[in-house]
Amino acid sequence: MGFGNWDFAKLIRNYELLYCFMSKIKILTSQVGYNMAAANYDKKEKYLNSFEKNQIWPLLGGLSGKKVLDVGAGTGRLAVAMSKMGAEVFALDISEKMLAELESKSKKIYPVKSSLSEGGEAAFNGVETIIADAECLPFTQDTFDWVVAAFLIVHLKDPSLFFDQAYRVLKDGGRLLVTNINQKEPPEIRTSSGTIKIESFYHRPEKIREILQSLAFTIEKEIIVKEGENWINQIIVARK
Repeated sequence: MGFGNWDFAKLIRNYELLYCFMSKIKILTSQVGYNMAAANYDKKEKYLNSFEKNQIWPLLGGLSGKKVLDVGAGTGRLAVAMSKMGAEVFALDISEKMLAELESKSKKIYPVKSSLSEGGEAAFNGVETIIADAECLPFTQDTFDWVVAAFLIVHLKDPSLFFDQAYRVLKDGGRLLVTNINQKEPPEIRTSSGTIKIESFYHRPEKIREILQSLAFTIEKEIIVKEGENWINQIIVARK
């Protein structure tokens, strides 16, 4: 049979390379990735809660009348609950679509009309959303009683940049609650546009303690959540 100068081995290899390229899971930035994942993110709430094993709320204690900044608030898993407890909550995230989900959720709880301002903020009874970067918090110093950051620093290459900002915006005696999950490989996330991964970074618990203490935080409480012999989450309360 004559096939001219066709090189079938090379042709098959090219198809294999094309398939590999097309099927490779993309690793995206937090902003792009969470914008894609926002619509279905609340389906993961039970999974996210499993990393904390009900340790968060006893650490926060009474929040009534407190001014709280939830950084990396996402769709409001913690922010909405804290507002129900009487806190004045500011929910900050880099993903506008995650915050849109939070706003939709908030409207069901607080039936008040909201309108986006030029600064990208929307006010509700008890919850205010802010689109911003955790490494450059758009607040003056000595503003908050609490800064809460769950599932945030896993997406930060250098957590000290955020910790420094958190220290700045906390009132004297204010507290930071931060979680550090044991995630060496970003999990696959299914979206309507395909399966993705969101860029993440692994941080040893002792390194997080070291950074916080170097920035003049006093560590008041540390809980290491385990499954069997393996740690899955580090939860720290640090005071300014």
